[in-house]
Amino acid sequence: MRIMGLDVGSKTVGVAISDPLGFTAQGVEIIKIDEEAGQLGLDRLGELVKEYRVDKFVVGLPKNMNNTEGPRVEASRAYGEKIAELFGLPVDYQDERLTTVQAERMLVEQADVSRGKRKKVIDKLAAQLILQNYLDRHF
Repeated sequence: MRIMGLDVGSKTVGVAISDPLGFTAQGVEIIKIDEEAGQLGLDRLGELVKEYRVDKFVVGLPKNMNNTEGPRVEASRAYGEKIAELFGLPVDYQDERLTTVQAERMLVEQADVSRGKRKKVIDKLAAQLILQNYLDRHF
C-alpha cells in the first residue's frame, strides 16, 4: 500500500510517499499553489498519484500548541476533502505540530543548509516527517 503525505500551506504543498510496505517515508517534491486564487496544484498531485499508485493520503493538521484548531487546520481539512472527492481515495489526518520546526532544525544541524536552500526543501521534509510519524503510529 502506497501512502502519500501532504504538508498543505497557502503557497506550497509538500509531498512525501511511503515505500510499498509502509515502513519509510521519502520526500518527493514541493508543489507551488496559490490557495487564495484557488490554484491548488491538483493536476500535478494527480500525476504523482498515478506515478506512485497511491492508495491513501495523509494530510498534516497544523494544530495550535494547546491542541486547538485554527484557520490553517480548517484549510488543511478542506484540501483533504477536495482530494478525497477528486481521487476517490481515503484521507487520514496527522497532527503536525512542530514538524516544520523539526525539519528546519534537522536541516540546520545535520545538513548545514543555508536559509535560502532550506526554504526550497522545508515543506518536502515536513511532509516526510508527517508521513513517517503516521507510519510509525499505524504500522
